[in-house]
Amino acid sequence: MTTTTNPGTSATNGPGPEHRGTTPAPPDASATAEPLLYTPAQAAEKLAVPESWLRRKAGLRVIPCTFLGKHLRFSEADLRAIVVNGSRPTGAQRRRTRRKRTRSL
Repeated sequence: MTTTTNPGTSATNGPGPEHRGTTPAPPDASATAEPLLYTPAQAAEKLAVPESWLRRKAGLRVIPCTFLGKHLRFSEADLRAIVVNGSRPTGAQRRRTRRKRTRSL
């Protein structure tokens, strides 16, 4: 009588020693994780603002951003800071009044 076993198993003890006590490898985290840095287009989409506005403010250094060489990028912390710094308190808003033009004759 011949017994056949699968590779990595023994006929009496189940899986071989190379499989004991190990946990399966976690799924590839990079496939589902958020990117480390966002392009201006990605950041603008997340913030729901025009990409041109984001680029202009970053170029003027008015909003937090990261430059990798000449490439503009935004971290998750940069995006949070843009939102926090851009929030306005609610309440009485001061209304702007327009000056009336007077014509001189």
